Amino acid sequence: MRLHLYGGFGEKGRTCLGVEVGGYRLLLDAGVKTSARGADYYPAITADELRATDAIVITHAHEDHVAALGWCIAGGFRGRLLMTAGTGREVDLFLEAYADASHRRAAREFAREDLAVGATIALGPLRLIAGRSGHVSGGVWCVVADGRHTLGYCGDVVPASEVFAMDPLPRCDAVVLDASYGDDDVTAVERAKDVRDWVLAHSGGCVLPTPLSGRSAELLAIAPGAIALSDGMRQALQLQIADPAWLADGAAERLSRRLSLAADWQIGSPLPRAALICHDGMGIAGPSREVLRLAAADAHPVLFTGHLPADSPGERMLAAGQATWLRLPTHPTLSENTAIVADSAPKIVLGHSCERAALEQLKRHIPRLRADLATGDRLEL
Repeated sequence: MRLHLYGGFGEKGRTCLGVEVGGYRLLLDAGVKTSARGADYYPAITADELRATDAIVITHAHEDHVAALGWCIAGGFRGRLLMTAGTGREVDLFLEAYADASHRRAAREFAREDLAVGATIALGPLRLIAGRSGHVSGGVWCVVADGRHTLGYCGDVVPASEVFAMDPLPRCDAVVLDASYGDDDVTAVERAKDVRDWVLAHSGGCVLPTPLSGRSAELLAIAPGAIALSDGMRQALQLQIADPAWLADGAAERLSRRLSLAADWQIGSPLPRAALICHDGMGIAGPSREVLRLAAADAHPVLFTGHLPADSPGERMLAAGQATWLRLPTHPTLSENTAIVADSAPKIVLGHSCERAALEQLKRHIPRLRADLATGDRLEL
């Protein structure tokens, strides 16, 4: 089994991993790098390689994992495309925000196969099984086996979410971790309290930028007091709540109650005296572009809770002292990643969605981690 690191290794964004066995080629995810422009925005894969790719599996519909899908199709991919039904319902929303219009059309028109959790799927010489990731409704991790080697791929995972359920990863020869947080070990419980306290301290109104799915539901569950939702957010939250199979015990009822009390807000109205949950989490796309402009002009409180790419509107606001940042764990903490490695017992560990310096720090705790590998490299298992 040969691994091709097409994106997301030694960097944040454009997550894309190639798996090759006996001439059969599989891509796991096809994301973009929102902090980049030009060729670096897309995975580092050639048109010849795309034409030779037999299948693409999308783990979830966030831009750094799916927004290059139409680009791959435009570049020559004609194989099988697999994702869960939940992911399929959200793909176009993220392509609208982060993909070229022609690429969005190509992805919308391309045939898809349903990826069922727990079922073994034959992909040429490979056997693939997916489990719930805990990161977002419809999101999965994948295990790929060729009879000799077993690879576990964590797209984005959250082992201890209070909202979404994660299935345990089985034993594997190699594991690709979601290393987004490096060696940060602040727990979700601790950080959720910090977020609650910050929102309570700004009960006269504040802005909570977030992706449409995943962290939006986490924030809805956490934020106390009055809640307002920007355009499209109610529908996105309803989709996430609709299938309780993806949710932690009791989460559907708690989220439904909070959603029923939330008010709708539209651009053109004054910023509400409530915690306004708006898309996206960086100020790059969606209503948050205008919301953040209004907030900056009015010195209205803003709290960012996730990754802010360099020179994004969110990063610029933070640098200017116009916003606060508290990381809300929607990726694994250090303790959670060390537990994944202990339970799955791999001989080789890789990490995606993490800069090289942070990977080196993570390696101090996970000695089997290959922190020397980066996008463009290959690895034989």
